[in-house]
Amino acid sequence: MPSIAIAILNWNGKKHLQQFLPSVVHYSPDASIHVIDNGSNDDSVAYLKQNFPNVYIVELDKNYGFCEGYNLGLAQIEADYFVILNSDVEVNDNWLNSPISYFESNPQTAAIQPKILSYENKDKLEYAGAAGGYLDRLGLPFCKGRVFHITEKDDLKYNQIRPIFWASGACLFIRSRCFYEAGGFDPLFFAHMEEIDLCWRLQHKGYQIMYMPDSVVYHLGGGTLHKSNPHKTFLNFRNGLFLIYKNIPLSSLIYLLPLRLVVDGIAGVYFLIFGFYKDTFAILQAHFAFYSSIPKLKVTPNKRNIKWWEINSIIWRFYFSRKEEYTKKYLSARQ
Repeated sequence: MPSIAIAILNWNGKKHLQQFLPSVVHYSPDASIHVIDNGSNDDSVAYLKQNFPNVYIVELDKNYGFCEGYNLGLAQIEADYFVILNSDVEVNDNWLNSPISYFESNPQTAAIQPKILSYENKDKLEYAGAAGGYLDRLGLPFCKGRVFHITEKDDLKYNQIRPIFWASGACLFIRSRCFYEAGGFDPLFFAHMEEIDLCWRLQHKGYQIMYMPDSVVYHLGGGTLHKSNPHKTFLNFRNGLFLIYKNIPLSSLIYLLPLRLVVDGIAGVYFLIFGFYKDTFAILQAHFAFYSSIPKLKVTPNKRNIKWWEINSIIWRFYFSRKEEYTKKYLSARQ
């Protein structure tokens, strides 16, 4: 049997641990469970020690963010497969079996995402991953079953195993050796889009990312930053620029990066018009942070000539074609 380690990053998340960890413990008898504590100052660690003596605790000295927190925590865990799991995810019977079995039969698969449904509305796909992630030509992310803020009902139309471009960090199955071969998460991202960067780098190395609908988890969402939080706006816009700068070949980047900056500017005007002044300022901050970070960004070496986009523009198709569901307009030959 391969060894499986479930790694849950925690920062002041006692409430989530109380609510969701019992299901992980109950339905994961063949895995070791590790909580990586990111320097919490609540009593999360004391609660774990008292109530979950069989859960391993990796204590970090401060909050390193999602990326470096996982890098440091996973370095202290040995397993063939890591399951990177948000603390606000409920699991059920058999959630581990299908992905691990698929890994064992498909050595070129580096990472797998399960179907992610909403914890609060279990017949709907959830924002953070839904039925697998993709990018448009400008590097803007979307999912099957979730386009911008619109999430679809789970009517079983996404019940086929298939390649995807990126797998959600809310629940990410990954071979440990592939995680390290790709260099782990990029700490400069801190949080948000780091899993897309990792999956892109894995594909540059010739690996596949897969969606596995036989495995289902339920994500609460919004546990770290609410989607309207200006700091999340900053991270998403800055990290989106990090993402394309690192991974798109220079021949395409020289014209796509200016286009992306213009699109970001339009988004800033949109926020301004509708009174979201802090979000507009966050976009400006994100651009300046990107410029200042360029010397520190590690451009992905040996980039493969892979097609990173599923469609040309998710913005055009959503706002101007008025097609909210992925299946109405966005399905490609991959379907």
